[in-house]
Amino acid sequence: MSELKEQELIRRENLEKIRDLGINPYPSEEFEINVTAEELLANFKEGDETYQEISMAGRLMSRRIMGKASFAEILDSTGKMQIYVSRDDIAPGEDKALYNTMFKKLLDLGDFIGIKGFAFYTQMGQLTVHVKSLTILSKSLKPLPVVKTDADGKVYDAFTDPEARYRQRYVDLVVNPEVRETFRKRTQMYTSMREYLNEKGYLEVETPILQPLYGGAAARPFTTHHNTLDMKLYLRIANELYLKRLIVGGFDGVYEFSKDFRNEGMSRFHNPEFTQIELYVAYKDYEWMMNLVEEMVEKVAMDTNGTTKVQVGENVIDFKRPWKRLSMYEAIEHYTGIDISEMDEDQLRTTAKSLHIEIDDSMGRGKLIDEIFGEKCEAQLIQPTFITDYPIEMSPLAKKHRSKEGLVERFEAVCNGKEICNAFSELNDPIDQRERFESQLELGKRGDEEAMVLDEDFLRSLEYGMPPTAGLGIGMDRLAMIMTNSNSIQDVLFFPQMKPEKQQVVSEKPREESAE
Repeated sequence: MSELKEQELIRRENLEKIRDLGINPYPSEEFEINVTAEELLANFKEGDETYQEISMAGRLMSRRIMGKASFAEILDSTGKMQIYVSRDDIAPGEDKALYNTMFKKLLDLGDFIGIKGFAFYTQMGQLTVHVKSLTILSKSLKPLPVVKTDADGKVYDAFTDPEARYRQRYVDLVVNPEVRETFRKRTQMYTSMREYLNEKGYLEVETPILQPLYGGAAARPFTTHHNTLDMKLYLRIANELYLKRLIVGGFDGVYEFSKDFRNEGMSRFHNPEFTQIELYVAYKDYEWMMNLVEEMVEKVAMDTNGTTKVQVGENVIDFKRPWKRLSMYEAIEHYTGIDISEMDEDQLRTTAKSLHIEIDDSMGRGKLIDEIFGEKCEAQLIQPTFITDYPIEMSPLAKKHRSKEGLVERFEAVCNGKEICNAFSELNDPIDQRERFESQLELGKRGDEEAMVLDEDFLRSLEYGMPPTAGLGIGMDRLAMIMTNSNSIQDVLFFPQMKPEKQQVVSEKPREESAE
């Protein structure tokens, strides 16, 4: 039997022994908590009468038994707290023998316990809770990974394997406290954005995840089937077209934190299920939206990290306004030395090959330009930079540029070598929009699996009239990677998508047939 299985067996035996003592290891009653470890560490002072009737709960994380007294550590949602337990101090009316039988012998690391007592400083100056009453709240049947250190203080045998951490996030959150801080910061990002947008009077809304037509982006969808309606449905790749319908309906500003799904490759920057915030504001344009993005993301950085400067790997990213601005053609010329602004599709194809960029026959002019920019420019953009004025072929939902032929009013914000947001002066001419959709259909016939489909109902909504509108999409997962200095998108998703877990196959030795 493996050591791990043996430990699990011991825990199950301890569970039954606790029950034999007449103690329910999974009680139903509320255990009232009046202080957390974080609050106690921040506020307690020697001689303070405030914390003389403490009620806390958490996981038992360590224990040092010394005869009839013990020191231990419990972990709640805010941090660790040392506790002191003495058999002679357990509250009157309780069976003191339970200290020896349950606390010393039957409780295991990882068990949830509730304690009541008072705070004091030990002779070593460590804040501790002197326990007067102890209750088991939940028995743990699997041992937590134990982080060990050698004589030099070097950590080993820690729970650091990425696959194990992502599959068992519930364990990762317990034994690696910095992971919880990552997700607290992620939540703070959402709070900061909501505060900013709500203060401007914009309405947070919800739009369909299951859609009869997918649209609003260039991506491959996931498909499903609705049995009652007997129809194919798609998990949304974006919520853009529904939010624009709401602008048609009369709202001046709407936004949504949306779960989107794209049936594409996976990498440390891509997960098939991801989160965007999309915002649409009537009577505005992309220049106005650039200013909003600068202001909002600067606020997010301050609210999340207390500074506009964020350490990301070896780089210090500064979100303080104003951000640098380059047109797409300017960026390509700056980083390749080649002016592609007047090139046709054949010339772009030749240029891409000369730059050793992998392309295929399905790519039209827009895709070729996108590939050149992605391969030669994007990774160079470390500080927040707006890339503006995209070729019309790349942006079927953006309005034609007011003064530059062949371009649209679009920008992307690129930071730490990756796009973090995309925005347009939205196309509100229904005739132009139909022509753009039809061009996308032609690209689809050439084999472009990410080409957009034609949405008749959306075109109908535009025919009722949509005011001039600025639209924005920010990738929350990528922004969270930057704000938390995380190397992979999986580090900022509680439960990232993964391949099915390999199941161990146990082969039994065949039985010998008995001779008859």
